[in-house]
This record gives sequence, structure tokens and C-alpha cells, in this order.
Amino acid sequence: MQSMAMTARPVGDQLREWRLRRRMSQLDLALEADISARHLSFVETGRSSPSREMLLHLAEQLQIPLRERNVLLVSAGYAPVFPERALGDPALQPALGAVELVLKGHEPYPALAVDRHWVLIEANEAIRPLLAGVASALLQPPVNVLRLSLHPDGLAPRIADLSEWRAHLLSRLRHQIDLTADPVLVSLMEELQALPGPTSARPPAPSVPINHAEVFVPMRLATQAGMLNLFSTTTVFGTPVDVTLAELAIEAFFPADQHSAEMLRAAQART
Repeated sequence: MQSMAMTARPVGDQLREWRLRRRMSQLDLALEADISARHLSFVETGRSSPSREMLLHLAEQLQIPLRERNVLLVSAGYAPVFPERALGDPALQPALGAVELVLKGHEPYPALAVDRHWVLIEANEAIRPLLAGVASALLQPPVNVLRLSLHPDGLAPRIADLSEWRAHLLSRLRHQIDLTADPVLVSLMEELQALPGPTSARPPAPSVPINHAEVFVPMRLATQAGMLNLFSTTTVFGTPVDVTLAELAIEAFFPADQHSAEMLRAAQART
């Protein structure tokens, strides 16, 4: 919706908006792009029409998402450069096969793949035991993993440090909104912020001593087998030229202590 609306706006206005979103002055961007500030000013005000190559060059310096680079090109009268394929497209199968290998290879630790809106694409088997007690409505496709994490009918009641984990997830979402200006993410942020926050009750003590505050934000998840202490990493494709592939991410969870590692290995052995 937003992308189609933006195509009606002058390309110079859009470039200026992206520059301001990146908190860059015209001089900053001109230096990064190795062009004159005067020329950039002319492009932004519409006094100069940028070439396709110049638009792509400026978009690269501004780290504009591929989807929105296509919007800039269309606004300037050029054809889109970056294709957007459906997940079932044969051209994406090698990359999706790599995702499956990563997810499977990460077992017995949990991992999942999500799209740009945090909608679940695929998950490994280690995710299943963590979803015990989650309301079935939250597991009906499309599954939004942020909603699943923070909803009172989802994982939220079992996350011991919910306040810290909630702040961590909302901070990541806010950063993503800053980078993309995606209205769907803005709506998701509003929804998540409106969910009931953590109670003031003291969270259960960890099953083993941990102190990761200076290294990463752990997720402490209560399970029937005990308290799991996890931290996550995010993996994206390094050189995508397809919009769909560029917006795909793998969220992999690791045990933050030996006890959690043993719990996850035992859970896999029971399946």
C-alpha cells in the first residue's frame, strides 16, 4: 500500500525523506556518494532528473531496502530492477533449501525463518516443545512470531524476564521501522504495545546461576522440564538481488548455559 502511494510522489521528495530518516545532511550523503552537494540538492528539489544508475547509487548509500529501491525507480520513470518472487518460485528453491539445511542442522536447538513482517515461514522440530500451552488461534497461519512471543495467550506468561525481553523485541521492531518505514510494521508495533505488559510479580529464579547482562539479552522460558535460558542470533542472505530473499531472516536460538543445552538435547531425544 505504502509503496504504491509513494510512486505518486516526486522521487526527489522520497530521497530527501530517506536521507532524513538516516539522519544524514545533504553534505553527508554527497560525500558518501562522491557527488557534489549542489547536484544532490538539485535532485531532491526536482531541478535535476537522476539517471537510473544515480538512483541506485544513492539508494545503496542510504541502505534503502530493495523493495523501496524499486519504488524510487518507478517514481523516476524507470522499470523496477529487483524481482519479487513467490516463495514457491523455482528460482528461490536453492536458497530455501539452504534455509531448511540451516534450520535442520541447528537441532536440537530451536530455529525459525521469518519474512519482513515477522510472519513464520518455517521452523525446525526443536520449536514444537516450546509452544506447549499456546492458544491455537495464535498458531493458525499466518503466524506472527512477535505476537506469539508477547501475547498473554502465547509465550508471554512463561517468559520469566518478560519486561526485558519485551523491550528487546520492541526495540528491534522500532529499528526495523526506522530502516524501512513499513506501515505494516508500524501497525504491528501499535498492536504489541497495546498488549498487557509484564506484571510486577517477581520472576522465578533461574535454575542455574547466570549473568549475561553485559553480553546479550537472554530469554528465560519456563517449561515443564525446567527453566530454559536462551539467546538468539539473526542470519540474512549476504548478497540478495530478489526482494523476497532480501526480506527473509533466520532466527536461531542457542542455550545460554549447560543446563539449558542438556534440556534441549533431552527434548529432542523424546521426540
